[in-house]
Amino acid sequence: MIRVALADDQALVRAGFRALLDAEDDIEVVGEASEGDEAVRVARRERPDVMLMDIRMPGTDGLEATRAITGDERLGNVRIVILTTFDLDEYVFEALRIGASGFLVKDTDPAELVQAVRAVARGDALLSPGVTRRLVAEFATRSRQPAPVADLDLLTEREREVVALVGEGLSNDEIAERLIMSPATAKTHVSRAMIKLGARDRAQLVVLAYESGLVRPGWLG
Repeated sequence: MIRVALADDQALVRAGFRALLDAEDDIEVVGEASEGDEAVRVARRERPDVMLMDIRMPGTDGLEATRAITGDERLGNVRIVILTTFDLDEYVFEALRIGASGFLVKDTDPAELVQAVRAVARGDALLSPGVTRRLVAEFATRSRQPAPVADLDLLTEREREVVALVGEGLSNDEIAERLIMSPATAKTHVSRAMIKLGARDRAQLVVLAYESGLVRPGWLG
């Protein structure tokens, strides 16, 4: 079973998500929160596989809750999906930077939400390449709290190439085709780059690719 927790200040939204997800045979909603501090407590108590986190909540918001969860080594297996009203949102960008696995706009089709939960539970980053590239390109150069530039010297030349392609939004299969290697080899390069750069998952690699200059806003059209 995929264990999911919900964090949203609107009870009706939580109820809708719960009904949708609990109807699936392989998904169980194990906790709810209406604000950020409660979301952190739920994450620590339930250790869900996936937490759907509203980015804007009263009190402690979803960004700070995400920061607390991703910064807690005990919660390393909790994957966070940000829920937002607007796809081009600086708070969503910050959440991706600090370890969220992706984001969804709140009017996402129900079937897409279910697929997203399953994808993130498998360990995939939830990145719509076009939207994510626009988001990162929009905010990477003017972040409120600039992150240290990734130490690219830790990477081999091939790993740098792979990280740049991750930043462009390519999947492992697409990277393998571009660089003429097997998908398994591409996945290995991605995993090694994540470890060397301290990235929690693929979403952070996208941000690092921009912030380190491997990919620059405007290159992708």
